[in-house]
Amino acid sequence: MYDTVYFNGAFQSRARVSVSLDDRGFLFGDGAYEVIVAYGGHCFRKLDHLKRLSHSLRGLRFSDFDASTLDPVVDELIARNSVGSEDVTVYIQVTRGAAPRKHAFPADASPTVFAQVMPVVRDPAFKTGISVITVPDTRWSRCDIKSINLIPNCLANDLAQRRGCIEAIFVRDGAVLEGTLSSFFAVFDGVARTAPLSNYILAGVTRQVVLEICAREGIPYSEEPIYLEELHDAQEMFITGTTREIAPVIRVDGKPVGSGRRGPFVQRLADLFKLETEAGTMKARAS
Repeated sequence: MYDTVYFNGAFQSRARVSVSLDDRGFLFGDGAYEVIVAYGGHCFRKLDHLKRLSHSLRGLRFSDFDASTLDPVVDELIARNSVGSEDVTVYIQVTRGAAPRKHAFPADASPTVFAQVMPVVRDPAFKTGISVITVPDTRWSRCDIKSINLIPNCLANDLAQRRGCIEAIFVRDGAVLEGTLSSFFAVFDGVARTAPLSNYILAGVTRQVVLEICAREGIPYSEEPIYLEELHDAQEMFITGTTREIAPVIRVDGKPVGSGRRGPFVQRLADLFKLETEAGTMKARAS
């Protein structure tokens, strides 16, 4: 971990941070978070991430916190940690703050705002291909909110790890939705398909970048349901995420996907995504 963090308006050493035992994030999981990747110290799609944080906070009825005010904080935090050419992430968490433990929201609590820089650790399998399992979706119905309350995700991801897989993919009423910490795509007859945005999935920033690339490059895609019963007919699959970028899925529930290796569709998207991040980094550096 990098030592300098941002906590309630001040940059300070991690060791000096103290969170109240009455903080509603600690007691209720009452808060939202966001993760932004910075390539070589330069953020990729920072404003999109902050916009999504604003959406999450509105959904949680945070009425007095403007996520856009964290724009310069993110840059300053990266600079103070002297990350150099390293790829890092900035983790941001906002809770409703400290108040006596009551379920109803307090009228006078001040939000607790925390941000830290973390190194990016990429599993080599994100390039060569990962194995996943499918699991019933036991989460609440506001998965579009990036809440810090992640127990269903943790349970599902832990199950995947115990079964020798990297990710678990949620299935609700027969529809394949998303991973515990990723968006999900399957390729049918040369068309990349992903679940449409709804309250049941998170609006992934990397997911959106992939759709933009497909639209610009003329790569066929659609936002429509993927059903579990047809999943094994897909020629290729992949997940997307801030640190996972575009990771091919080569096994689902113990069965190979297509040839059982990374396919040409995913490889092309991965190459185009790399160009996108490089262009974004150059733009950030120039500004």
